[in-house]
Amino acid sequence: MSDFARARLNMVDGQIRPHSVTDWRIIDAMRLVPRELFVGEGQQSLAYLDQDIDLGGKGDYRHVILNPTVTARMLQEANIAQGDRVLIVGGATGYMAALVAKLGASVVTTVDDPEIAARASETLNALGLGDISVRVAPNTDGVPADGPYDVIMLNGATEIEPVRLYEQLKPGGRLVGVFAMTRPQKATVVTRSPHDFGPRVLFDTSVPVLPGLHRAPAFVF
Repeated sequence: MSDFARARLNMVDGQIRPHSVTDWRIIDAMRLVPRELFVGEGQQSLAYLDQDIDLGGKGDYRHVILNPTVTARMLQEANIAQGDRVLIVGGATGYMAALVAKLGASVVTTVDDPEIAARASETLNALGLGDISVRVAPNTDGVPADGPYDVIMLNGATEIEPVRLYEQLKPGGRLVGVFAMTRPQKATVVTRSPHDFGPRVLFDTSVPVLPGLHRAPAFVF
């Protein structure tokens, strides 16, 4: 067993399963997908720590790979089924997209940075993980033309209500992400019903806000 394979197994046994992640499809996906391929140059030693990995960005607007525990718990709550159509918003270098593809879904993942999108495409294509499309798009917009979606995942937090994303859900579809309108932040699932969008809080957490989903600065006199 390679050092990285052992690290993946330790991540699953030491981080994922103790946090009540019981879906064996998710456990297997996290045991098999090589997270070290998705981190930045020189960050491989951080790949299996239970922390967000900062991939860089402009100023306070960072691109990240979310920590494994939050990722796994959100995926479990999303209840992704074989053949689902899934949109991942702010998918960075593609780690969450790879996990979702392992669950048998068809995946569209967005990145607002063309260079990071190109890297995501290269890594995902090299792994041959299935039906994954990488799109360059603002995190506020999603990809309506490729929808509607059974599930939308936010690879980070939002400080605003992502209304344009809600509208891309199928009836009964779910958006799963971290809502940062209050403190502490709340991982939340929002389900589309025939008449509205119903939120359900999952757990408290703290992750970086996705670029474009920050609250507008308050006017100061």
